[in-house]
Amino acid sequence: LKSSWKGTGSSSGLVVDEDDIADILADWTHIPAARLKEEEMERLKNLENILHARVIGQDEAVSAVAKAIKRGRAGLKDPKRPIGSFLFLGPTGVGKTELSKTLAEAMFGSENALIRVDMSEYMEKHAVSKFIGSPPGYVGFEEGGQLTEKIRKHPYSVILFDEIEKAHPDVFNIMLQILDDGILTDAQGRKVDFKNTVIIMTSNLG
Repeated sequence: LKSSWKGTGSSSGLVVDEDDIADILADWTHIPAARLKEEEMERLKNLENILHARVIGQDEAVSAVAKAIKRGRAGLKDPKRPIGSFLFLGPTGVGKTELSKTLAEAMFGSENALIRVDMSEYMEKHAVSKFIGSPPGYVGFEEGGQLTEKIRKHPYSVILFDEIEKAHPDVFNIMLQILDDGILTDAQGRKVDFKNTVIIMTSNLG
């Protein structure tokens, strides 16, 4: 936009509308432009139909998820907590991951808004540092946590904690902090906000 303005000159009457502003802000903040426009209400209204169209045979689960998301966006939740949190149970192939992908696209404009965390990589006590980063003086301190860095850069996301039953109990404590407080403090002392995320936990048990 800036280069376009320079090319045409300030006297050419360049018009910047609200869509241009929304797109620029989306580019800067990694917040989907649709979230910055009135389109969001339309997307929420059609959320259940969008989910039903792609996730077959899980009508009850789809309806429950859509209604919970709508309640969350209507302000009927603690504003500090994530938009919604869900536990999907069932064997491989029943649609847990597909529902997560579809929800990411329907809410935030792209399947890339889905952050998948394989909990089989968090079976050991020290795995907590992967979430929030290594303590000062340890290798990897400057890099930050794998989870906190992703959310810090992309605050509007669906987070899929896959096969939750495999995680170490200390990892559960971190997750409870996300669900209760909506905030994690990383190893560098930065507070990372999860209030604009959707949390999905899956298990092959059940």
